[in-house]
Amino acid sequence: MIRRGFIRLATARDFDVVVIGGGPGGYVAAIRAAQLGMKAVCIESRKTLGGTCLNVGCIPSKILLNATHKYTEQKSLKKFGISVSDSSMDLKTLMDFKTRTVSGLTRGIESLFKKNGTEFIHGRATFLSPNEISINDDSERVTARHVIIGTGSEPSPFPGKVRLEIDGENIVTSDQAIAFSSVPDKLVVVGGGVIGLELGSVWARLGSNVTVIDRSTPLSFADEDISLALAKSLQSHEGMNFKDGCNITKIDGNDLFIEQNGLEEKIRFDKLLVSTGRRPVTQGLGLENLGIKTDRRGHIEVNKLLQTVAHPHIFAIGDVAPGPMLAHKAEEEGVAVVDFIHNPESAHFPNPLHIPSVVYTSPEVAWVGNTESELQAQGLQYRKGSFPFMANSRARCNGQTEGFVKVLVDQETDKLLGAHIISPHAGDLIASLVVGMTYGATSQDIAMVSHAHPTETEAIKEACLAAHFKAIHF
Repeated sequence: MIRRGFIRLATARDFDVVVIGGGPGGYVAAIRAAQLGMKAVCIESRKTLGGTCLNVGCIPSKILLNATHKYTEQKSLKKFGISVSDSSMDLKTLMDFKTRTVSGLTRGIESLFKKNGTEFIHGRATFLSPNEISINDDSERVTARHVIIGTGSEPSPFPGKVRLEIDGENIVTSDQAIAFSSVPDKLVVVGGGVIGLELGSVWARLGSNVTVIDRSTPLSFADEDISLALAKSLQSHEGMNFKDGCNITKIDGNDLFIEQNGLEEKIRFDKLLVSTGRRPVTQGLGLENLGIKTDRRGHIEVNKLLQTVAHPHIFAIGDVAPGPMLAHKAEEEGVAVVDFIHNPESAHFPNPLHIPSVVYTSPEVAWVGNTESELQAQGLQYRKGSFPFMANSRARCNGQTEGFVKVLVDQETDKLLGAHIISPHAGDLIASLVVGMTYGATSQDIAMVSHAHPTETEAIKEACLAAHFKAIHF
């Protein structure tokens, strides 16, 4: 760049692939491109890589979930003859550990960039044309043969008529709820989705009186058997209160007024967590100048190859593309797009139906494919098989018998259509069923595979046995 008086002339640098956004999809795509011999750069507005997931989302929340689970698990050790007394939680120490861990992981991504020859530019990107991008108000420019947009998402504002203004102190989003300096006496969570239930669990375990308010039911998008079981467990074991089918009518200071079944109720709070979903971040990219459109939810319109309709050399992945807002979806899409750019015949684009979802509460909930209500809405004929962990020997050994495995299979072909698990390790257990669905397995295929004994994976085998014949141990 040349400076002459007050005039700045930016000389554009040319790349094969420019990735906008350094989250799970973006940084993985940039690394993959470099590994395939392409000149790649990742532009990220945060000072650190990793996006929402690593900096203020998936990773810090799992640190808090794991630590608080260990803390409260001590109460259940008496059945093993283990007595723990005088235990306490130092919140500052926990938050310091969270900060160090996140920092270490972000530095790890920077090291991977250096190792693979991927360039990183800190700044905000705006399209000047389909192939030219301005960074930081034109202090720098890059040109690209291919562009991948992976700018992620941000918390959605409350969609109701009552305005819940985020002040970062009393009314917060998940960004602040992972970093409270003290345990709130009364925490009200607006929205019973994944974020609300996970962070509600964290603070309930540390002693907060948690109330979850939802216009529908908690985790309403999951299979009904799973969502009902989880809500019952969280209420029973962690003392979380659920207000279903509610409308917020007013907020006055730290008092929230709700209407349920025609009756109004006032709920006092110290902290109010608004967790009513997330929306794609596309503002400021200059998409409108390129004729790139977004749908009503803000997702960039793309084809099956994740190419924008207006410009096939510009792709959208992760939260800005349609589909579930999940870090692993973004990663798979980032790799698929780069592989497609390198060699269209080698690319494998993930089927959204085969991408697993996990809620990291205790017990965990995980699923892949269709729910029962979805199959019913589609008019598909199906069978189901289920198996409780109460009948699983390893779960009995561990003293963790809550939950079950449920599989849904095509009535005629026996192919897996959906799988749903609630258990302490559901997020790990779902993987074999994801593989099964991806490769068209039947419940009989999985039931015929030897599962080690004693393991919780045997519950998967038994559920699949139940779907096509009969379970042996239940």
